[in-house]
Amino acid sequence: MIKNFVEELTWRGMIHTVMPGAEEHLMESMRSAYVGFDPTADSLHIGNLVPIMLLAHYQRCGHKPVALVGGATGMIGDPSGKSSERNLLDEKTLRHNQEAIKNQLAHFLDFESNEANAALLVNNYDWMKSFSFLEFIRDVGKHITVNYMMAKDSVKNRISSDDSEGMSFTEFTYQLVQGYDFLHLYKEKDCSIQMGGSDQWGNITTGTELIRRISGGKGFAITCPLITKSDGSKFGKSEGGNVWLDAERTSPYKFYQYWLNTSDVDAEKYIKIFTFLNEEEINALIKEHNVAPHLRVLQKRLAEEITTMVHSKDDLENAIKASEILFGNSTGNDLKKLNEQTFLDVFEGVPLTEIARADIESGLDIIAALAEKGGFLKSNGEARRALKENSISVNKEKAQDDYRITSKDLINEKFVLLQRGKKNYFILRIV
Repeated sequence: MIKNFVEELTWRGMIHTVMPGAEEHLMESMRSAYVGFDPTADSLHIGNLVPIMLLAHYQRCGHKPVALVGGATGMIGDPSGKSSERNLLDEKTLRHNQEAIKNQLAHFLDFESNEANAALLVNNYDWMKSFSFLEFIRDVGKHITVNYMMAKDSVKNRISSDDSEGMSFTEFTYQLVQGYDFLHLYKEKDCSIQMGGSDQWGNITTGTELIRRISGGKGFAITCPLITKSDGSKFGKSEGGNVWLDAERTSPYKFYQYWLNTSDVDAEKYIKIFTFLNEEEINALIKEHNVAPHLRVLQKRLAEEITTMVHSKDDLENAIKASEILFGNSTGNDLKKLNEQTFLDVFEGVPLTEIARADIESGLDIIAALAEKGGFLKSNGEARRALKENSISVNKEKAQDDYRITSKDLINEKFVLLQRGKKNYFILRIV
């Protein structure tokens, strides 16, 4: 059954511009639509989540989503929103990245379904690689004037900006290559809609123009707003750079924390965009949140939903446990369940000292660990006083002055967490 896709996106705040006729076109029967993904890394990041959610909602509304990996266009670089050229990639790297991206998309899209609207992954390198330059300018280039291409914002901005080095011919032709993708998918896959961020409008409409001029057909464009944060900072970036969907690049703990730390204003907006919760559920959550904002109901639910989707239920539970280690009553056993990356993420910025494994194997005296060997406290006397005050813990368990640290205390075979009071942490790394 076909559901109204445009209506669904509208209440979620995910529509920027819809080409006239697109909504009616979608309500007539199942349609194919595509979104392009840049394969310059072997992971997508949360900046890609909006187009991913567009495709996921599209499939849930009964239509067929097509994810296009821009192997050919990734070799060029898109000028939209960029002020400088991109690095070009070789084919082997592109293929590796394509496979990794498909695995991430499979968390949101059903590629394996036997239904007619099963998701499809295509790579524009497959149809562009054997297209000669002469054929391209003959069969495609002649249909679009330079005047038409120059009128696009992505081109105007690059050419007119004061500090710009101008724009290479390669980047100038980008919109033609992207436009040809749309024409190719229209002819070969009956794909009549392209979706993307609002900055893609110019490139998408070059495609609809090619479909009209070369095939005499009708293609449609649907764009979503570019996501912003209420404080003006860039969405999708943390202090360490991009927030990736790959657990190796951004641990599920850090991923969870990113969403948990969202402001109230942003959480209300994001929960509509980045989850599949329905309007009724979301309105109830917003109401509950507004009664007691300090409980951060919206942020918690947002972080839970999206961490489970991108990673897994287990990863979410581990991220919640890891979050409680700093702020709740956790035990040594909870610490030992953390993998190395999560442990280091949780205690990022905590002073760390390296200790020889031999010292641990023979049993390291707690006073030496705190003072002489560890260097966390200034003297043995200060260490003894702290122990007498009962303010020292080893891996969250209180320690007395006769405690010896041995290999049974090791977290991930290499860390010991020392603590003075509630907030002062130190780490011993065993080498």
